Amino acid sequence: MIDKLDAIKGRFEQVSLALTNPEVVSDNKQFSKLSKEYRQLEKIVKAYDAYMKLLDSIAFNKEVLESGDEEMRDLAKEETESLQNQKVEQEEAIRNLLIPKDPQDEKNAMLEIRGGTGGDEASLFAGDLLRMYLRYCELKGWGANVISETPGAVGGYKEVVVEVTGDDVYGTLKFESGVHRVQRVPATETSGRVHTSAATVAILPEAEEVDVDVREADIKMDTFRSSGAGGQHVNKTESAVRLTHIPTGVVVECQEGRSQHSNRDIAMKMLRSRIFEAAVRKHEEAIASQRKSLVSTGDRSAKIRTYNYPQGRVTDHRIGMTVYNLDAFMNGDIQEMVQALQFAENAEKMKLGS
Repeated sequence: MIDKLDAIKGRFEQVSLALTNPEVVSDNKQFSKLSKEYRQLEKIVKAYDAYMKLLDSIAFNKEVLESGDEEMRDLAKEETESLQNQKVEQEEAIRNLLIPKDPQDEKNAMLEIRGGTGGDEASLFAGDLLRMYLRYCELKGWGANVISETPGAVGGYKEVVVEVTGDDVYGTLKFESGVHRVQRVPATETSGRVHTSAATVAILPEAEEVDVDVREADIKMDTFRSSGAGGQHVNKTESAVRLTHIPTGVVVECQEGRSQHSNRDIAMKMLRSRIFEAAVRKHEEAIASQRKSLVSTGDRSAKIRTYNYPQGRVTDHRIGMTVYNLDAFMNGDIQEMVQALQFAENAEKMKLGS
């Protein structure tokens, strides 16, 4: 492991030097790529430096144990036990840092929630999921901005899109993609019968301009009036924007901004993310053909989780984990589940040596 860490430190020093090169600084694409690599390597190098200091301290104490006076030997013996424990912990931390990361993990994300089977109840559940994720974002200190929404007839949402910004957003949320199933008595149900409904969640890594080259000539733009509840807030001008990417047929709409210009900017961001996601999905499918991931992010039609209200439990079917804190979970307390999914993926990667 030391040889591998030495090589990583050497690369870190090369990247650090390259980032001071004026030619690199003036090349946005190259500078962005190297800056990202620098941040990834920096975590490993800091952990490695701390590990080497531990080894030096252990070696020094060993000398004291062999040649120091009795009082010094007692102190060194006591300290060495603590240092050995720290060494084991640091080795585990470094091994986790060396697990190959998804290059998209550090990106911001687009969170899309759509009501599925179950009619009005599915829309209400989509609204509950939105509240859950917004609360989780708040607890994480992330920014969350609703950029597109289609309300349900009796509340909730037929569809809602949220831009989430912060540290490691995509890497944290990506395992939320899939079908979320709810079992409960709908508010509209008079006989008290439990219904099963569903909503689909999709997490898309947000594409930057350096990731996706979307040519203006390939985009068709249409404008239309924003829809609303009526009254003075209905937009009298055609400020809502629909963008169509002609080569791929991807269509996005935005009407949340205050002007046509701001709606176009938001729609372009959504469009890049959709096109970029298609490329990411293709890459994931290529990997999945070599190994079937336990917590694959590639299949959006997979039923990944059930929220059972009568029993107050949430079950993730991919890792067989059930928690009995449904109320807290729906209020954003999902970190335990998120970490369990990340741990399962990392354990699989270590086992397969990928």
